[in-house]
Amino acid sequence: MKTDSRYIETPKIGFAEKLGFGTFSTASNVVFNFKDLFYLFFLTNVMGIKIEHAGMITALGIVWDAVNDPLVGYWAVNHTFKNGEKCRPFAFWCAVPWAVTVVLMFTCFDVAYGMKLAIAIAIYFLFELFNTFAAIPYNSMGGLATNRDADRRAINVARNLGGCVGSGIGGVALYPLLNLFGGLDENGNVMANEAGQIAFVYAAAVMGVICIIGSFAHYFTTKERVQQEIEDDSKIGIVEVFKMLLSCKSWVMNALYIIVYGILNLLIMSNVNYYATYILGSAKAATPIMAVFLATSVIGTVLCIPVDKKIGRRNTMILGAAIYMVGKIPFLINPYSFVTIYINGITVAVAMAFAFVLFNTNRNNLSDLIEFRSGRRIDSLVSTCDNLAAKLSKAAVNLGMTAALGAAGFNAELASQPQSAIDTICALLGWVPMIFAGIMLVIAVFHPIEKEMAEMRKIQKGEE
Repeated sequence: MKTDSRYIETPKIGFAEKLGFGTFSTASNVVFNFKDLFYLFFLTNVMGIKIEHAGMITALGIVWDAVNDPLVGYWAVNHTFKNGEKCRPFAFWCAVPWAVTVVLMFTCFDVAYGMKLAIAIAIYFLFELFNTFAAIPYNSMGGLATNRDADRRAINVARNLGGCVGSGIGGVALYPLLNLFGGLDENGNVMANEAGQIAFVYAAAVMGVICIIGSFAHYFTTKERVQQEIEDDSKIGIVEVFKMLLSCKSWVMNALYIIVYGILNLLIMSNVNYYATYILGSAKAATPIMAVFLATSVIGTVLCIPVDKKIGRRNTMILGAAIYMVGKIPFLINPYSFVTIYINGITVAVAMAFAFVLFNTNRNNLSDLIEFRSGRRIDSLVSTCDNLAAKLSKAAVNLGMTAALGAAGFNAELASQPQSAIDTICALLGWVPMIFAGIMLVIAVFHPIEKEMAEMRKIQKGEE
């Protein structure tokens, strides 16, 4: 059997390019953490929107984000920029509008309550549209920059390290920024008045500038090298796209894995500020928790490569889910302890770092696998279509979460919450993610990516 000529390794990528991926990840995670950690909290505790209505706003935004993901991805996969590239230029053209919408999301408008809801929804929809355009190079370039698995792992490690920096800026730095801009009271809690509102706008502006810098850095340091082997530029039909994806078992399992990952992130990010404010007694208490979480994420990211090499992709995914579950046990026993919340944060950080590096490396492999079977590269749709499923699931969980808090008597106007609301917050950080981590473990056990990739490489290299 002859060696398949399609498999020609691209040149090794250098440090500057890895740094470019890291800086873009910093920008993206500034947005991700800032929005996920504080937007629901901002709506209820600064804008004065009822928890049920705030849940509807965020759920509608997530649904719109889910719907526009495959629409934008489908347009992108059938679009080529003037320079011949398909994904990288989005980082350049979308940077400024993306940053502007971040600032607008955290801006209070002095209008009637109903109009306030309508404006919040409209701005959130605009944000999610530009966020989707920005996500195309973020999720696709790892597969387009190189076809070497070692380089792809290195890129995803750089992305996660950059993500930790961005998460630190988006999460840990917020309260110091709010304090700098005069938005915290003497107890370290956000003021629900003009001072708190203005402080949020200034803080969001800082995040927006970082988004622009990170996006431009990525654009000017990276390059698309992996080209579709078959010179076929004909338009791919949407039905054909979904047939390509759904016929690939690894894509289906990876999409399920990403769904659970997204839900776990939503539960953590949406509830840690409520936990800090109403259980630990100060919103600023979220800062050291997030700092430990992010520092441990760096360690988990660095450890992921040697662990993956030693025990394999599937086993590393299984290990991450198991660490997540074991770390939850002390918190379930005593959710009011500083010790257990930090144990919880440390173990969750390691598990989520493993998951992030591995499902993104899987995405890069899936683009190759689908091209091998169909002759067409659909990098932007591999990620946007699994995001569709993930975000619809997050929207449902978000509605359920806010409805549960509302039913438990949560009211942001109260200085302290009823015990039923406290118990619900603890459950949303304890038992509920424990269940989803168990689902993640099962998915990892049955994930076939290593087997399918090994079979493909064997054929490409002409082995019997």
